[in-house]
Amino acid sequence: MDINNPVIKLCIKGARAEFEGRIEDSRSLYLQAWETSRDDYEACVAAHYMARRQDDPARALHWNQAALDHAEAVGDERVHSFYPSLYVNLGHSHAVLGNSVEAEYYYKLAAGLGHVHSTD
Repeated sequence: MDINNPVIKLCIKGARAEFEGRIEDSRSLYLQAWETSRDDYEACVAAHYMARRQDDPARALHWNQAALDHAEAVGDERVHSFYPSLYVNLGHSHAVLGNSVEAEYYYKLAAGLGHVHSTD
């Protein structure tokens, strides 16, 4: 991951704000990352972080799906390591919304890549 990429920098700043409890700042920084993204790779990363700070489960699902859609459009190795997390996040979003079949589907995809979902 290129930490000098403007989108990555904004996501790192957003994560720092999030971990410091500055949730509104993190949302703003993630939105800036999304608005700054210039290609599918950057959009995948930004959408992944946008999903983290959604209060509405349907909006979280939207952003998790956007992250996966952009990852699939990248078409190279830069996103391969993202897939387990993207699948788990999509599974979680579906589970929260009561979509158990879809949740299980994404959890199985993640498990197939070595990431076993835990409810702990």
